[in-house]
Amino acid sequence: MKNLLVDKSSGSDIKVKVKDTVIGQKEKVIISGPCSVENYEIMHEIAKALKSLGVNILRGGAFKPRTSPYDFQGLQLEGLKILREVSDEVNLPVVTEVMDVRDIDMVLKYSDMLQVGSRNMYNYPLLKELGKVSSPILLKRGISATLSEWLYAAEYIVTEGNDNVVLCERGIRTFESYTRNTLDLNSVAVIKQKYRLPVIVDPSHGTGLRELVPSMSLASIAAGADGLIIESHISPDNSVSDSRQTISLESLKQIMNNVQKLQRSL
Repeated sequence: MKNLLVDKSSGSDIKVKVKDTVIGQKEKVIISGPCSVENYEIMHEIAKALKSLGVNILRGGAFKPRTSPYDFQGLQLEGLKILREVSDEVNLPVVTEVMDVRDIDMVLKYSDMLQVGSRNMYNYPLLKELGKVSSPILLKRGISATLSEWLYAAEYIVTEGNDNVVLCERGIRTFESYTRNTLDLNSVAVIKQKYRLPVIVDPSHGTGLRELVPSMSLASIAAGADGLIIESHISPDNSVSDSRQTISLESLKQIMNNVQKLQRSL
């Protein structure tokens, strides 16, 4: 790969600030919350619990790109308003997905970090427009993207002037069908060795199975990840979307405790 501004030879490692949270330092960052914003009451209860656990950033989907047009598509603007209200009340910065160039200003109004989902990693007009804002961007790897394609997607943002980019490994589609995706931790090790951008891991989408999330969370940290983004809910089985991969808050607490122990040993 040539002419990459995110190559380590181009400068020092990039650290991305989301309000008071810095991604890319020694301390591992935990992002968590439900797949979809369901209503104010549930979101507020989850956010309060996450804050008490020490979670750094709240996640929640207002716009939900789904394979089937008949599946729940998210609360959209109403969901964004709920996220902002809850975020302000519990004092947790929030990250949510933006899907369309036309929605950037609206999503910026209600969020602290903008997520580019795996389906939009190849949406170059969207990436270029996100490069013109100063807000931090969470760039998820495409479902079948190679490492170079993912890094070049980041370059589309960086070359427009916004280097506040955090990469997110969320698994890729392979011939293996037992898990939802194949979590490629090789990519995490390569990025930490050769590139300047911070990288976090999504073991929820990477496995699709909540019982695998704890072990793959630790494996991700051992591989060098700067943090984790994990789907959690007060009642995982009743989560509106992605319930099979969503963990309980008790499980999240144990993961965070184990991450701290592992971090001290690295």
